[in-house]
Amino acid sequence: MSDIPGTAPRRSILGIFLRNPLAGVFVALVAIFVVSALVSPYFLTGYNMSVIARGLAFVGLITVAQSSLMILGELDLSLGVIGGLCGVVSGMLMIKAGLPPVAALALALALGLALGFLNGLLVTALGLHSLVLTIGMAGIYGGAILVLTKGVAITGIPQSIQFLGRGDFLGIPVPFLIMLAVLALALFVTLKTPMGRYIYAIGNNAAAARMLGIRVDRIRLMVFTLAGFLSALAGLLMVARLGTAQPSIGQTWVLAPIAAAVIGGVATTGGVGSPLGAIFGAGIIAIIENIIVLYGVSPYWQGVVSGLIVVLAISFDALSRRYLRRETA
Repeated sequence: MSDIPGTAPRRSILGIFLRNPLAGVFVALVAIFVVSALVSPYFLTGYNMSVIARGLAFVGLITVAQSSLMILGELDLSLGVIGGLCGVVSGMLMIKAGLPPVAALALALALGLALGFLNGLLVTALGLHSLVLTIGMAGIYGGAILVLTKGVAITGIPQSIQFLGRGDFLGIPVPFLIMLAVLALALFVTLKTPMGRYIYAIGNNAAAARMLGIRVDRIRLMVFTLAGFLSALAGLLMVARLGTAQPSIGQTWVLAPIAAAVIGGVATTGGVGSPLGAIFGAGIIAIIENIIVLYGVSPYWQGVVSGLIVVLAISFDALSRRYLRRETA
């Protein structure tokens, strides 16, 4: 009830944040950025901004993929390993098989599509739970990396493709520009196309979506396949960035994308959120990790911080959903 007749009811600041997760995470991102700039004189330097943007690009691609799956009501814990495996395969094709870099990259991207398709096929055809399935698939793909590389990095990546990972365009890192292009495409699909509406509908209620004639399994298969492609793209850009195909690529791309998505307002139960909010969440994590480095804190603490952020993000998601249920009751 409003306090004055004819006026809208007043809402608490907490209510505004809980009702508008995208606005809330944007304000949080700006606040953390400002605080970081105040506490460290090295934060706002051009070099450090480039470091943050370049690092955000790789995790950002996985975040776009993971957030799309989470909106669908699914989760893929093998995306990081898919990126690593595709990166290793691209290095082997270029160095050991002698293929031209463009052909090697194209085949590695095709492999990402195939692995994402395989994950989606197992989920849809066999009715397997995506979380449990992809834990097992991550083990398989990770084992394949070790079988192929024997744990040794593949060196000698051609200079002609290293621009994709190390280069800048108008002072902006190329990987970051690629991530922005992917994000723009993801936003267009989710907000402006029937497929985007179907993704949200399935995430809200898959059974009801089927009754409306939506081909639920086909949409799931498509999103898993595209997620595999984006994972492969992230892996290839990291290979170009490092100049080597490291067996460890993708190992840290598990918790951060999930945490970023939840921080950005993507519901763990599906049907709610946006890839843009997920990227805002990834930006928050990237800045926090950067400040840890600037203050000389041991990098081993980054894992602790990432895990803590996941717990806090999931807790906030649960509280916000409880709040909204109480408000609409």
